[in-house]
Amino acid sequence: MATTKTKTPPTSSSTDRVKAYAAAVVAGKIVAGPHVRNSCRRHLEDLKKGSARGLYFDHEAAEKAFRFFEKVLKLSEGQFEGKAFQLHPSQAFIVGSLFGWKRADGTRRFRRSFIEQGKGNGKSPLAGGIGLYGLVADGEAGAQVYAAAAKKEQAGILFADAVKMVKASPGLKRRLEFSGGEGREYNIAHHRSGSFFRPVSRDTGKTGSGPRPHFVLGDEVHELPDRKSIEMLERGFKFRRQPLLFMITNSGSDRNSVAWEEHEHAVKVAAGHTEAVNDPTFVGDVIDDTTFSYVCALDEGDDPLRDPRCWPKVNPLLGVTITEQYLADVVAAAKAIPGQLNGILRLHFCVWTDAETAWMTRTTLEPALVEFDPVVEHAGEEVFIGLDLSQFRDITAKASVVRTGTTADNKPTFDAWIEAWTPGDTLLARELRDKLPYSVWRDKGFIHAPAGESISFRHVAQALADDAKQYDVKLVAYDRYAFRKFEEEVDDIGLSVEFVAHPQGGTKKGEPTEGMIKAAEAKKAKAEGLWMPGSVRLLEEALLENRIRLRKNPVLVSAMMSAVIEEDKWGNHWIAKKRSINKIDAAVALAMAIGAAHAGETAQAPKYQMFVIG
Repeated sequence: MATTKTKTPPTSSSTDRVKAYAAAVVAGKIVAGPHVRNSCRRHLEDLKKGSARGLYFDHEAAEKAFRFFEKVLKLSEGQFEGKAFQLHPSQAFIVGSLFGWKRADGTRRFRRSFIEQGKGNGKSPLAGGIGLYGLVADGEAGAQVYAAAAKKEQAGILFADAVKMVKASPGLKRRLEFSGGEGREYNIAHHRSGSFFRPVSRDTGKTGSGPRPHFVLGDEVHELPDRKSIEMLERGFKFRRQPLLFMITNSGSDRNSVAWEEHEHAVKVAAGHTEAVNDPTFVGDVIDDTTFSYVCALDEGDDPLRDPRCWPKVNPLLGVTITEQYLADVVAAAKAIPGQLNGILRLHFCVWTDAETAWMTRTTLEPALVEFDPVVEHAGEEVFIGLDLSQFRDITAKASVVRTGTTADNKPTFDAWIEAWTPGDTLLARELRDKLPYSVWRDKGFIHAPAGESISFRHVAQALADDAKQYDVKLVAYDRYAFRKFEEEVDDIGLSVEFVAHPQGGTKKGEPTEGMIKAAEAKKAKAEGLWMPGSVRLLEEALLENRIRLRKNPVLVSAMMSAVIEEDKWGNHWIAKKRSINKIDAAVALAMAIGAAHAGETAQAPKYQMFVIG
């Protein structure tokens, strides 16, 4: 027989923080998006009417969670190093709601939560703190706490935040024990209660036999390809009285994903749509009384690229963990290079995107276009080359890059130019189909159109041999497509230069292979050179900072202007080939050449598979 609980009155002003935040949001005193406003209305409404469904708010339970965060936990990085985890009002609303709302039997109301916010708003430290609370402060014997994600590296990021907080908090450090060496921890144990906290991912396949999670912290839900890992862990909830699935994520781009399903459900939960009465999760006058929802979003008509006043709706910790200047900088990048727009809208402004985006604006490109003679200006100098090979219909392109100096802040400056080929026998037919003036380009010397229905790689190999005579060719980066046939031509003419494979990047290509920078490094946005997301970034930066001169050539201009961008789950983007209407081979070759130049200048090239032909 369930015991009847009564509402615990607040004992201090701090215990009213959940209600105070909700009231301020609803009153418009705190700027918030539509779904957060609905979550706050839901909270205030449930305070009035929730008892009819056996719900009550336990102020002391909320206060206990607040004390754990603010009196026990310490932060460990950057400007917050060693400081107490002072909950932001939005974080207090989340934590207080999760641990304050109870059922009639005294157990917690919420068993699932979905938190969607802009990047940089402290989601991972908050999740790590909740995991540590479940490990040591929730009174659960043998608690199993899992940091779960699609990839081992991602699960490790959230877990690493928890490890750092333990090491920074003397009280926790005395009570908990790590497994693994310094910087390689894989388990946090609380021996007194027989509990542990560890990372687990979909790609590991197993968490051990029969997991019985108390808390599951699902990180970057938008990266999950399916529900298998989450469902496997949720099945173990049946052994717990009050388990919690705490999901955090940025917005995504796939509306057939787990994250979109959870997003849509969380939006409905917050709104309490009465039209959803046929939904199997509908309970009484609300949808799913067990799910907590905090979904940041813009209102219809908001324009984050022009009106900073809407930024707090999707960045509740604006001014705390993320600055207005940082957001202003990423908005400026989106305006200058449209190819970055979707990623910025998705990661920083909670916009679910799926449309193609043009990569380059004429305003960005034109200042770099100049007339110069590479042989006159750069004969005998070090040259880095990118090769994008084709055979039948596409353009084969060779891009060359020379380092010309450095800026005042020690960044390299470049000159670059391209050479291109297209099959001569099919030129007129393809001119009509592709709507490109191939014959004009040919007649003016911007593109070679040798006879035949396909490109003979002998022409390209000979051009490369000419480069080797005129310049000091340091490195040639190539796309693996058709390279075997090109290799034969190079071999025949006895050319000896260093080649390196330049993977075209992105999760669409599958698991990273030799020569490719790993996804965990890519996620940190540090990828540079010899992988297409890294090389594209380097080229974009050089253009934005006016550090590169491009020899005028309409083949290159057309490629740059007609390229579109594809993006992976970590926000890395690269030039799309298959989805582009026009031919973008020259732009691809240029990006590869820039990547080769950076790899060569920073002595990164020896890290990659390289061989000499000749």
